[in-house]
Amino acid sequence: APTIFDACRPRADVLTGSVAEADFAADLAAVIGGRGSAEYCDPARFFANTYPTRGLRNLLANVGRRLSGTGGEAAAIFRLDTSYGGGKTHALISLVHAVRARDGAPVSGIDEFVEPALLPAEAVRVAAFDGENADPANGRAMGGGVLAHTPWGEIAYALAGREGYERVSRSDREGAAPGAETLRELFGGAPTLILLDELSVYLRKVQRLAGARDQLTAFLTSLFKAVEGAPRAALVYTLAIGKDGRAADAYGEENRFIGDRMAEAESVSARKATLLNPTAEDETVQVLRRRLFEQVDDAQAQAAVDAYRDKWALMGSALPADAARPETAQEFRASYPLHPEVLATLTGKTATLSNFQRVRGMLRLLARTIALLWQERPADATAVHLHHVDPGHEPIRQEIVTRLGQGAYLPAIANDIAAGAGAGEGAGRALAQQIDAAHHGGLPPYGAYVARTIFMHTLAFNEPLKGLPAERLRYSVLGPATEMSFIDDARDRFVAESAYLDDRPGAPLRFLAEANLSLIIRRQEQYVDAGDARAELHDRIKRVFEGRTFEMIPFPGGPFDVPDEVGDGRPRLIVLAYDAARIGDSVDAAPELAARIYARKGAEGSALRMLRNNLAFVVADSELMAKMRHAAVRRLALQALLRPERLAELAEHQQATVREQAARSAQELAVAIQQCYRHLFYPSPDRVGGEVDLAHTAIDLPAASDQPGAGQQQAVRALRDLQKLRLPEDEPDSPAYVRDRTPLKRGSITTLALRDEFRRAPALPMLSGDDIFLRGIRRGVEQGDYVYQRGELLYGAGDPPADLLIDERALVLTMTYARNQGIWPRPKPPPSTPSVVGEVRQPDGTEEQPAGGGGGAEPPPLPPGAFTAEGVLREALLKLWEQARAGGADRIGELTIRMFEAGDGFRLLGAVGAVAGADKVVTINGGYGTSAGGSFQLEFSGPVADAQPVREFLESQLRDAAERSLEVSFELTFAAGLPLAGDAAEQFTRRLARFAGGAAYVAATAAARQD
Repeated sequence: APTIFDACRPRADVLTGSVAEADFAADLAAVIGGRGSAEYCDPARFFANTYPTRGLRNLLANVGRRLSGTGGEAAAIFRLDTSYGGGKTHALISLVHAVRARDGAPVSGIDEFVEPALLPAEAVRVAAFDGENADPANGRAMGGGVLAHTPWGEIAYALAGREGYERVSRSDREGAAPGAETLRELFGGAPTLILLDELSVYLRKVQRLAGARDQLTAFLTSLFKAVEGAPRAALVYTLAIGKDGRAADAYGEENRFIGDRMAEAESVSARKATLLNPTAEDETVQVLRRRLFEQVDDAQAQAAVDAYRDKWALMGSALPADAARPETAQEFRASYPLHPEVLATLTGKTATLSNFQRVRGMLRLLARTIALLWQERPADATAVHLHHVDPGHEPIRQEIVTRLGQGAYLPAIANDIAAGAGAGEGAGRALAQQIDAAHHGGLPPYGAYVARTIFMHTLAFNEPLKGLPAERLRYSVLGPATEMSFIDDARDRFVAESAYLDDRPGAPLRFLAEANLSLIIRRQEQYVDAGDARAELHDRIKRVFEGRTFEMIPFPGGPFDVPDEVGDGRPRLIVLAYDAARIGDSVDAAPELAARIYARKGAEGSALRMLRNNLAFVVADSELMAKMRHAAVRRLALQALLRPERLAELAEHQQATVREQAARSAQELAVAIQQCYRHLFYPSPDRVGGEVDLAHTAIDLPAASDQPGAGQQQAVRALRDLQKLRLPEDEPDSPAYVRDRTPLKRGSITTLALRDEFRRAPALPMLSGDDIFLRGIRRGVEQGDYVYQRGELLYGAGDPPADLLIDERALVLTMTYARNQGIWPRPKPPPSTPSVVGEVRQPDGTEEQPAGGGGGAEPPPLPPGAFTAEGVLREALLKLWEQARAGGADRIGELTIRMFEAGDGFRLLGAVGAVAGADKVVTINGGYGTSAGGSFQLEFSGPVADAQPVREFLESQLRDAAERSLEVSFELTFAAGLPLAGDAAEQFTRRLARFAGGAAYVAATAAARQD
């Protein structure tokens, strides 16, 4: 659809915003004296800007006939009736220009208003009395030193100059009305036109002068008689009284008095005045169009109206019935570019304000609006809508606040609609502007459109007229370039947050001069103590993340607040304080505090944390922190308003709303916390960045609000979706998976050590409780992958179920290891032998078997002189030497080093290769996965020199790997043994620790003593 900028061309003064206030305020006396604005004093310009209404054409034709003497019994007295600002003075000025347009001075364009033949050919005496310019106390300067105090004094001077005034000078000075004959003398037998305007204003000025009202009545009676008795004289007067005989403007009482006196004068003259309305209601829009626009392209206008009609038809029942009426499109075509709601609202609502000057007021408001539109040129302006009247624009704001007297709405304008020039120094954005900035970037400002439309519908005198329903708001804002869904969304957001909309149940969309409950709550929020809000928020965060799956640790200050022990067996969910750690726009690494807690333990954080796969972290989002804090403040504010003394200050409907919102605030705070704490870090070799194995995932925001207050459940759900967390009801990992990713692949491990491996190794899943761990072992036994052994109990495939324990005596053996060691299948029992001491026989004489089908021997103990240790490489080796010395060893024959981090292992290659007097074997097991879904597995065992190319290949591949799991081990065999006496072992430790400081598992066997 074409825009108004394609279809219309405003008049130059409107377009530039140079229309002066005088251009809107018609001053009859100034025009007669040639002192007024060019818009009124220049006849050609005046008629070019004026629409020839039916009333105006009738007035000019009838007065012309009377003055020219061609009208026979044409009426002599005319009364112009309309409301304040309805074109009465404009009509009188039209008469002045018309009767002065003689053949010698033709006026361009006058034939559109009256046939020139009807106008008098000779000079017309014109006298006008304008009550606004009258000065009954001091006298109005007429020229030649004459000061006129009364209407008859001014008229006498205007008709016959100083000589005419002298004829009535005594009457003027004494305030006594002259007679009809005296007045007729002033006509001098020439065509005479007398105009009376704003008599009500004059009457207000003389209300304290004794007898002034009676003398005005007498004067009007005499004047009526004088005009009736002169064949070529005419009288035109104005009266701001409607068709119902009632006056509604600021001079209502005076207008009613004059109306009654005029009726008396008409009865004396025996002839009624001819009543004319210069501007009928159906012509108002044409008057506006003519004054505002120099040209409107008919074809473009029709195309625009057709586009609106199609949009209205598409929206159907969502709009009021007006939109479906064929007459609406016809009326729109006549008023284009003014949207039908513009005229309907200005005439039906704004015009009810006592100081709104109908056509004149509309012209002022619309001229300022059009100037602003052509300055800003919004792309969606396919017509002039109510929402284009912007109270944030200073000229428009002044028109509304000052001229219309609507200053009571200044707080509503500044807070909700537009924080413009009148909002005060340093004012921020109003609510509508905030909504548009947050939700309508690159779109029309729907929030501002909604707010302005509601505001214009609020400006009415009668309460039932104020405001509008949702469907009429849509109709008012909707256009070919706007969408109803955005209008509704903006309305919902605005209604929810507005501080000045009427919040009473069932109230239409309208503004109040006083703040509504939303602002009361906001003001109460300002009194909430920051410490109280923090305490409330911390307490709520703890409640949100409490649960049964994780042991929740809130707001740790460092590694010392997070134990590195099994505790009650649950993994730990660590909630970092929002002011200690937060995540911004991107996640490049785990927060520094989370990384320290993950890697270290103890008061100084100097010790290495062993149970790393036992921790998960939730971290706040920096963008959502303000919303979370505000939810806590709002809850405390609502709690304060629930106090009986505060509730008593509120209206009944507001009390109910406060109770409802206070009850809902706990849930809203819980949702805000979950939405803010959306970042979850968990152990994984697929680290997000940095130096520790912590991966990142974001908890889905919509899902976070499905279960308000269940923050731990949302973390559990996210980790289960990632296959990182196993609950008791889940299926255990396959026995082969566990075997290949733990030290069990060496053949044997205690159940206690295997469970701790799940708590230590980031590549393994986290286990919630021991049930799933034990079910995994049982499944391995039943499938023939494992053999379980504890003391005399041997439990393998095909055996009845046995109780499984987690301790240092219970072993899980791989089937291969069990076979190689002769543990499984069970050795056949030896032939029966005589009973010996300690044997227990059954009644049938057979020997009692151990529970679980025992009979097997104890697994061979670790070889004498075997030692193990774990920790940071330096710490682990030092522990190992201490154990060996305490065990009586003097030399180390074999040493195994397994690094927990592959990078540490690679860094040790050179250092281990340089160790003298030892045979070295490097073992590399594991693989990696690519982002495209590929996978690579390897198992390498060989000398250090052969391991170096493998390292170079793997390092380049691992940098781009989507996931990786790799172990590097070293086996050193010392031909002469590594001596423990002296400092050889310590020097060995220092050489290796220079290259790797990560965690390690070390094992050693003592060398045979040399005699």
